Amino acid sequence: MTKVVQKNARNTLGLAIATIIAGGALSSQAFASDSIAEALSSGTAYGDFRLRYEHVEQDNTAENAKALTLRSRLGYNTGSYEGFSATVEFEDSRVVSGQDRFELPGPARDAGYIVKGRSVVADPETTELDQAFIKYAAGDLTVKGGRQVLTLDNHRFVGHVGWRQDRQTFDALSINYKLSKDLEATYAYIGQRNRIFAELSDIDSKDHLLNVAYNSSVGKLSAYSYLLEVDNGTNNGLDTFGLRFSGGKDIDEGIKALYTAEYAYQEAKSSGSTLETEYMLLEAGLVVSGITAKLGYEVLGSDDGAVGFATPLATLHKFNGWADVFLNTPADGLTDMYASVSGKLAGGKWMVAYHDFDADDGSADYGDELDISFAKGFGKHYSAGVKYAAYSAGDSGVDTDKVWLWLGAKF
Repeated sequence: MTKVVQKNARNTLGLAIATIIAGGALSSQAFASDSIAEALSSGTAYGDFRLRYEHVEQDNTAENAKALTLRSRLGYNTGSYEGFSATVEFEDSRVVSGQDRFELPGPARDAGYIVKGRSVVADPETTELDQAFIKYAAGDLTVKGGRQVLTLDNHRFVGHVGWRQDRQTFDALSINYKLSKDLEATYAYIGQRNRIFAELSDIDSKDHLLNVAYNSSVGKLSAYSYLLEVDNGTNNGLDTFGLRFSGGKDIDEGIKALYTAEYAYQEAKSSGSTLETEYMLLEAGLVVSGITAKLGYEVLGSDDGAVGFATPLATLHKFNGWADVFLNTPADGLTDMYASVSGKLAGGKWMVAYHDFDADDGSADYGDELDISFAKGFGKHYSAGVKYAAYSAGDSGVDTDKVWLWLGAKF
């Protein structure tokens, strides 16, 4: 079932060349073979491994899913010369001990990766070029061209989906510039979205991302514009404009207040028509004696039941419950009233969260969910964790229970 992936190498190389152009032409001295060899040989190799068991049980006709997979990531960062360096990284996801009793969604399922008729575990077997980029750094400017990880703010709109074994990367040209100590701007052009289902679900795109962030004494203010377009020869677009403010402030000895507010407006364009939706987030919290408690209200709006607010580049698992019931926003939109408590115990970190879901347009009850997790590091290189999600359906949906157990190692 191995799929050795060569994802649009020409596009990746072209973006790497664009980085060199953006950074400026090198002098002839920069191409001296001994200097290049020194930069290549003075780099750092690294590895990241995660063995994970996932069990999924749903109240429908699908059989329970059981998956034991090993994700292996090996990479190399070169040394730097005249501000230029490079990174290459490979990623492999493999079923262990024949524990492949799960289904994959969409094209991966249709290609026969895994047996059908079971609940979904979104971890296909694959070997791929995960990252391959040239980096130019000089003073306050950093430019990357090639296949790379991109994350912005809290991953709500742009993230790497690192929870899955095949994480999300992008063939992109990205530029970050620090205008001052507290003010920075990030721009990225994405030519391909390398999604979490191996090469079968990758998407050619013409995406423009712009994020400007200012760090103050009371929090971080971000203004963003994300103009997404699937490059498939049709008239389409998903344009999002928003503001986000998040921070914290000590209010007494041992007590800290946390706060976040965010608003975004979105236009979904298709075949000459435009649908409009809105996004809103309000969150407040307290940290007392190492215990963090939060209350939040998130709204992914709807345009009169025609379409829901979408965040296709996000780390979606992080939001609206770990059971992943709402990876796609319902056409009636979604409201998520949630509460969480987290802290430290026995050298590890624990968290308990509860979500109550409803439609934004109309009165539909979308159910509720309980999430629990505990993770701990061992020594310098190792970690382990357990995670549980229990979704109870409302007027629609399917009761879903998920359990994960994992071991990790980084070198």
